[in-house]
Amino acid sequence: MVSRISTNNRRWLLLQVTLLMLISEVTSSDLPMLNINQTQSSVESPVLDPQPVFPLLAPSPLMPFIPIGVPNLTGKCPLNFSNAERVLTTTAIDCWDSLAPYLANAVCCPQLDATIKILIGQSSVASRTLAISEAHAKDCLSDIAQILEAQGSNSRLLEICSLYPSNLTQATCPMINVTEVENTIDIPKIIESCGKIDPVKECRHKVCESAIMDAAVEIASKNYSMPDMVEGLLSLERLAMIDDCKKIVIRWLASKLDTSDASKVLRGISSCKINKVCPLVFPDVKNVSKECGNTISNQTTCCNAMENYMTQLQDQSFVTNLQAFNCAYSLGSSLQKANVSNNVYNICRVKLKDFSLQDSGCLFPSLPLDVTYDESTGIGFKCDLNDNVAAPWPNSQAYSPAPSSNMSTSNLPALPKAASDHSGKLISSLLRN
Repeated sequence: MVSRISTNNRRWLLLQVTLLMLISEVTSSDLPMLNINQTQSSVESPVLDPQPVFPLLAPSPLMPFIPIGVPNLTGKCPLNFSNAERVLTTTAIDCWDSLAPYLANAVCCPQLDATIKILIGQSSVASRTLAISEAHAKDCLSDIAQILEAQGSNSRLLEICSLYPSNLTQATCPMINVTEVENTIDIPKIIESCGKIDPVKECRHKVCESAIMDAAVEIASKNYSMPDMVEGLLSLERLAMIDDCKKIVIRWLASKLDTSDASKVLRGISSCKINKVCPLVFPDVKNVSKECGNTISNQTTCCNAMENYMTQLQDQSFVTNLQAFNCAYSLGSSLQKANVSNNVYNICRVKLKDFSLQDSGCLFPSLPLDVTYDESTGIGFKCDLNDNVAAPWPNSQAYSPAPSSNMSTSNLPALPKAASDHSGKLISSLLRN
């Protein structure tokens, strides 16, 4: 299905992706394009496609990945950026200029958030403080944005990721001194739980997250002036304080790991939250309801309406396979409330991957990934092509919204397999255009 593109930049972005997918032979007969006009008389049961995860080349950059400018630093930020050069470069690629808005929820913003925590954590080794003062927070955030932009990231990065100076401060947490924090928390427990994590196991059992939460509660409890309970429940103020103290604990953890390991751990923790929700904005379903509601009189008309609706979703962003799972279930629930009782996903051949950006519906693996850069092939990323399955319709025996942590991993369509060695090729003229 060809998406309706709202702007020339969007059209060019999708054109490049489509051409590169053809070049790398990713679009094979085993990976059908969305053909939502094609009706289906029988209901298909979700079957996992045995295809592995293939690398997919993203739109190539307009220039080689080298510093494209000199960052205009304020000179007022106490952070030591030289301690995190590698993670800053990773962030710049993950938030590459033209791709950042489409990679924001799954790749760019989680990596940027992790990088800020790592920068503060690593700097605390010398400063002995796990927060930036309000006087310097704005300068530090500006410097971070400048350094990343000089390496090719989007100039609106802070806006895209909704980052503010307060994200660097202590906020309401009562403790930021490294010595005081270490005297309060259970250091061996956190290091053992979070020194290295398996992202799949962490999302199921929350070992590291629980250790961080316990430490945050201990730190927050040192503020004796704020009541813990209001009418038998934790006060909103106390909950906000605990959340702020979690950031302090994570920064401390980042100071105990090298930047690469810290990035993996922090991204692994954040991926659990990211995959629980659908990041897409759903337009009104009235047109689909009109053509597909109650008894469908004309399947072609219904599927045309569904195609138009899915086009609007495919204009928004890349999503992970678990996000697509939740998006499909949420949309199905909305359609049912709008009197669409028939499983239009099966009737119109809607797959999980059709909820993501790109004409072919590329899904990202649910595990954390980074965008890559190669001098000969440009910017690239991997797509999870294992989830060529029917989108889940609510009340299905095989699916439930937001797969629970105690669900067997074999029932989760989102756990990616090992990546293939298949590599794509690049038309050099795309680099020059």
